[in-house]
Amino acid sequence: MVNYGLAAWQAVLMSFLVYAGSLQLTVAPLMALNAPLWVIFFAAMIVNLRFIIFGASLYPYFRHFSVVRRIVAGYFLTDVGFVLFMNRFRQQRVGRIGMYYGYYMSGSVLLWLVWQVSTVLGIYVGSYIPGSWSLEYAGVFTLLAIVIPMVRTHPMLVTVVAAAVASWVGQQLPFRLGLFVAIIVGVAAGVLAEKYGKHGSKTIKGGVK
Repeated sequence: MVNYGLAAWQAVLMSFLVYAGSLQLTVAPLMALNAPLWVIFFAAMIVNLRFIIFGASLYPYFRHFSVVRRIVAGYFLTDVGFVLFMNRFRQQRVGRIGMYYGYYMSGSVLLWLVWQVSTVLGIYVGSYIPGSWSLEYAGVFTLLAIVIPMVRTHPMLVTVVAAAVASWVGQQLPFRLGLFVAIIVGVAAGVLAEKYGKHGSKTIKGGVK
């Protein structure tokens, strides 16, 4: 963000107020180009549309809590946190309401702390790190390490492959629309594979039912 003209304190403030890495990377170049405000808001909305799906998936687990507590949970919602939570609690069980919220918030707060500390370090010492280290790919590899073990059935495999292909094809779309397209294509492919696939209930070799 500092590379796009923000002062160090502005970048730190943005990191705390806008807890969304992909959004920051999307709007920072637009702000540097003095893009119209509506363009910046539109791009931010498109990039974060996936959180509507994430929130809808989490709602059954947190619907018993107050609106304020759900808003707090929404602030801490991240891709990694969502994947970890859904991988841990695939099915809801009676009497675990407090456990759901406690697990989610404890993990999410830890992720938030790591993110903020890393962001501050990156802002102030990032210029001293050689570009040849290619640390920008660390986040991608982290998500892959979490998602790949979750691919246990053929519908899940279809979902991942379809989303990956759609993301690659749509990477040239404006406002990072490729990300949203990949989500829609992945969800649709997974639903269709589970509904019409002959092996929807079978697990992939090495997976768990």
